[in-house]
Amino acid sequence: MDSIQIHGSFSSEKHLVSAVLTKNSQKGGPSDKSRLLGCDHHKWLCSPPGSAFLYARQEVQHLLEPLAVSWGWEPERTNLLDLDGNSSRFVLENEWQGTRDPAAYLSVPAAIQFQAEHDWPRVRAECHELLREARRRIEELTGLPGLCPYSPELYAQMAAFPLPACDAAALQRRLYDEYRVEVPVIEWNGRQLVRASVQGYNTHEDIEALVGALADLLPKVS
Repeated sequence: MDSIQIHGSFSSEKHLVSAVLTKNSQKGGPSDKSRLLGCDHHKWLCSPPGSAFLYARQEVQHLLEPLAVSWGWEPERTNLLDLDGNSSRFVLENEWQGTRDPAAYLSVPAAIQFQAEHDWPRVRAECHELLREARRRIEELTGLPGLCPYSPELYAQMAAFPLPACDAAALQRRLYDEYRVEVPVIEWNGRQLVRASVQGYNTHEDIEALVGALADLLPKVS
């Protein structure tokens, strides 16, 4: 039986966040010939939602099934998009998914140009330092150690920090309702974590707001 492994990476040269999925067989390890490439331009590239794409090599296209089947696919007979019966099932299942708006994709070149004009490697480095500050402040507040060492090789602009035992759902709801701080609070392996992410538009004031809200709410939801 085949399995799929997901490997995440970020390419500063290509301005892409990607997840490479490699197909493993029962008998062997990863196969370079069987892979997919997914790129999400939203948030880190500053494009709007809906600008991501997934590229699938032909030999693994049969592993993918769309949540919304394309208008062009019919299971039992040839249709107007496949008059000679030779079109790819993968294309027919995915090409015409309702009223997809291409505007988000058209914004990607402008997002790449914007980052090139604003020295984005510097912005990313500043965001990492701001996230390090958030980590330090949250660890001081909770007294709990981090999940990994302080290293840009292990996290860049997003990381999760352990919290004392608490009602995660209540904490996330009250962070937004009472402080307008929108951040995921995660339950994982019986532990609670707050996951912070920092982009070029975030400031020290945002970190102050998060830490201050946690300091007030954690005793109330524990």
